[in-house]
Amino acid sequence: MLTQTTTRVLEPDDLDAALAVLDREPVANAFVTSRVRVAGLDPWRLGGEMWGWYEDGMLTSLCYAGANLVPVCATPRAVRAFADRARRAGRRCSSIVGPADATAELWRLLEPHWGPARDVRAHQPLMVTDRMPDDIAPDPYVRRVRKDEMETIMPACVAMFTEEVGVSPLSGDGGLLYQARVAELVGAGRSFARLDEHGKVVFKAEIGAATPQACQIQGVWVAPEYRGRGLAAPGMAAVLRYALADFAPVASLYVNDFNTAARRTYRRVGFEEVGAFMSVLF
Repeated sequence: MLTQTTTRVLEPDDLDAALAVLDREPVANAFVTSRVRVAGLDPWRLGGEMWGWYEDGMLTSLCYAGANLVPVCATPRAVRAFADRARRAGRRCSSIVGPADATAELWRLLEPHWGPARDVRAHQPLMVTDRMPDDIAPDPYVRRVRKDEMETIMPACVAMFTEEVGVSPLSGDGGLLYQARVAELVGAGRSFARLDEHGKVVFKAEIGAATPQACQIQGVWVAPEYRGRGLAAPGMAAVLRYALADFAPVASLYVNDFNTAARRTYRRVGFEEVGAFMSVLF
């Protein structure tokens, strides 16, 4: 019996309790929830540990500790406990990402031990919609990427990642993990693109996470030579149509606050800001 307050690594038997916490904020927690629903809580399948914070014997907060460190429904006391555990374990993640308030406090406690970060994005608006726009027709040329089109989509994915994150996903392991992730999304029917007459990707996006309650769109990218031609909004409307029809009743995304063009496009398609994320990149 767990009494008062404590933190521990969750085990497969804790799955129902963990999902109950995750379901409290289905939009903000879509990334972690989607992983847990597929892999459970076994660290080998999940790709990391799930830390649980208990108060009076009840599981109240989580922290996913894998390639990313992600606080989930984390109270201030839980954040302190997670920071202490993370500090003792040492940094094994490439980023800390999650709801802005909890992530900011987690980073404040970890920065003296883990800093400096390569980049800190303190305010990334979280945007959602549950309906198609009235005044923007979906681009009819945006479609699912086929499994035999990996060589077509990969250069666009690498270009987007490098532009967005500031480092190439091919560094380190030669891109094996990243290529596997792209292939996973393509195989699941969650990668979408428009190709030009030469077979080159001019617009792309993925549904990076999907749960019964919400899905999260990511990796939105327009080829540089096609920017300014009005492809982004109809392209997003097309991906949104797939998202709402095939995956979840609510679609979400988060975006850098300094990316005013993207924020304007998402608002045109009907997305509204409902909160904020924060990312710390190493």
